[in-house]
Amino acid sequence: MTNEYTALYVVPTPLGNLGDITLRALEVLKAVPWVAAEDTRHSQPLLRHFGSQAKLLAAHEHNEEHAAQQVIAKLAAGESVAVVTDAGTPAVSDPGARLVARVRQAGYPVVPLPGACAAITALSASGLDAPHFLFYGFLPTKAGQRERELQSLAALPYTLVFYEAPHRIEDTLGALAQVLGGDREIVICRELTKLFETIQPLALGDAPEWLAADANRRKGEFVLLVQGAPEADRGGEGERVLALLLAEGLPVKQCAKLAAEITGAGKNDLYARALAMKNG
Repeated sequence: MTNEYTALYVVPTPLGNLGDITLRALEVLKAVPWVAAEDTRHSQPLLRHFGSQAKLLAAHEHNEEHAAQQVIAKLAAGESVAVVTDAGTPAVSDPGARLVARVRQAGYPVVPLPGACAAITALSASGLDAPHFLFYGFLPTKAGQRERELQSLAALPYTLVFYEAPHRIEDTLGALAQVLGGDREIVICRELTKLFETIQPLALGDAPEWLAADANRRKGEFVLLVQGAPEADRGGEGERVLALLLAEGLPVKQCAKLAAEITGAGKNDLYARALAMKNG
C-alpha cells in the first residue's frame, strides 16, 4: 500500500454498482489485516469479491464504543484497520463517527478516502441549482418530532437532503408536503447506481400520489432533495429572527447581518426592517 503506516482508514464502498469502488479503496482493503464493518455478513462477500483477505470486526451503532477499543488495540499492535459500512461513506448517517473520534483521541492517525456517498450522488443529478445544501439525513420516526424538525427547517433557503427507508417513505413524503408546502420541488432518488435507479423531480404536493401509483416505487433506499424556502418565506422568518436579536440588545447592523446568515433573506432588506422595528 502506498505510503503505508499504521492508521485507521475510512473506506467508502459502492452504493450498488461494484464498479464504483476506487483503485485506492481496493489497495487499502487488500493491504490491511483488519476491517471494521457495520455488518460483517454483508461486508465479507464484498471484500472477498475484491480480493481482500482481511479479518473482520463488527462495528455497528450498538457496539461502536466497544469496537473502537478493539480497533485501538489493533493499532497499538502495529496493525492497520479499515472501517466500512454497508454502502457509501462511513460516518455519514452510518456508524463510524465515534470510532474515528476514539481513535484520534488515542493518538492514532485517521486517513479518509474519497468515494461513494448517496447524498452527493443524488445532488449531482438533481438539477437543483441552489448554491448551498443542508444534509440532514434521517428524520425522526415519531410524527410529532418529525414535524417539529421540519418546522425548524422550513424557512431555510438551502436544498434540504434527507435519507429515508422504504417502510417510512410514505409518511415522510406526507409530512414534507404538509409542513413545507406542496409547491416546492422535490427530487426523489431511489436505488442509486442499481438496476432500478429512479431520479424523479416533481412538485412536493404531487409526491404522495406519485409514490402510490406503483408499489415498486416504495422499494429501496431513498435520498430526498427538497428545494429551499422561497424568498417570501425567508422574509417572514427573517423578521422573527430580527425580533429575537433586537430583544437581546444587539446593534441593528449586527442583527441584520446575523438574521441574513441564519435565514438567507436579503441583508439590506433586513437592515431596513430592523431600523423600522427598533423605531417602533
